[in-house]
Amino acid sequence: MVKRLVQLFFTVIGVALGYAFAPALFVDVFHMDFPPFKWAWFGAVLGGSVFILGTVWLVNYVTALIKWLEDRLQRTPLADILGGTIGMVIGLLVAYLFAPELRVIPVVGIPVQFFVSILLAYLGLRIGFTKREDLVNLFSGKIGSKDKDRAKDRDKKGGFRPGEAKLLDTSVIIDGRIADLVETGFLDGVLVIPSFVLAELQHIADSSDVLKRNRGRRGLDVLNRIQKESKVKVQVLEIDFDDLQEVDSKLVRLAKQNQGKVVTNDFNLNKVCELQGVQVLNINDLANALKPVVLPGEELTVQVIKDGKEYNQGVAYLDDGTMIVIEGGREYIGGKLDVSVTSVLQTSAGRMIFAKPKLLEKAL
Repeated sequence: MVKRLVQLFFTVIGVALGYAFAPALFVDVFHMDFPPFKWAWFGAVLGGSVFILGTVWLVNYVTALIKWLEDRLQRTPLADILGGTIGMVIGLLVAYLFAPELRVIPVVGIPVQFFVSILLAYLGLRIGFTKREDLVNLFSGKIGSKDKDRAKDRDKKGGFRPGEAKLLDTSVIIDGRIADLVETGFLDGVLVIPSFVLAELQHIADSSDVLKRNRGRRGLDVLNRIQKESKVKVQVLEIDFDDLQEVDSKLVRLAKQNQGKVVTNDFNLNKVCELQGVQVLNINDLANALKPVVLPGEELTVQVIKDGKEYNQGVAYLDDGTMIVIEGGREYIGGKLDVSVTSVLQTSAGRMIFAKPKLLEKAL
């Protein structure tokens, strides 16, 4: 539909130009005998045809630009659009007031007028966008309201500043570490729990499976704990997408609409968000980043717990839960062993350390 409208636009331009300039071109320049009005209609048809053929390559670019602009406007909250529009209109009005004085400047009057108009329109757009809440309150008669009330009204409408909304998924709520992170004060903005995530959590808590039921109830306890924490604001957002079935897909769309960040520890959701251009705060990545750095060549004293997947391997764990795979460590199961680190494997799923017994290194 948009592409047809763009084609129609260029066609109308060609018809108008052909109708206006064809009589002067054919009668005055080429001295042809037909009446001017006939040349006008001929020129209209010719101009429309030429513009249709000549702008085929340009139609796709204009259509793509319009769709990009439409997508950006759909993502932008209504308050931001209104604030920017009001500011730009005010800027253009100010430029119109200065236009007569600028136009009389010798030689450069018209270029200066054009530049000043563009500059004032841009400044008005930026100021209107920054002060959008004050403008909305001014026109609604609430200029004296408190900042807390304005923020509350904005949140009820579902409008967030870019990066302000932190959307929690089910896995990170059940995991529970998000509550400890909130208590430390490292997370700012607004923690958003969409209604479809809460519904999935309640469904898990009502499951007939004991393990699932315990996990769901743990998640609800974590939410109650977060809501009681005063260091961060928590909001349950009543929203759903009927055309989507998967909770992860709904979460990604909501994050794109609100320009928010998804808080998760789900490896697959992390990858989907990266492909969709959505920012992710992965709790596992944070935990791995805070683990003590272990470099190849360092020596550790560990307790060998069990055998590994490969032949003659032993497995041990650090205090933070990091797995250590020990080559030739199977015979030391149940006892302590001095090992030398050979390599470290780091992924979003966790960190794995490979080592070999120090005694074997001395023997070699």
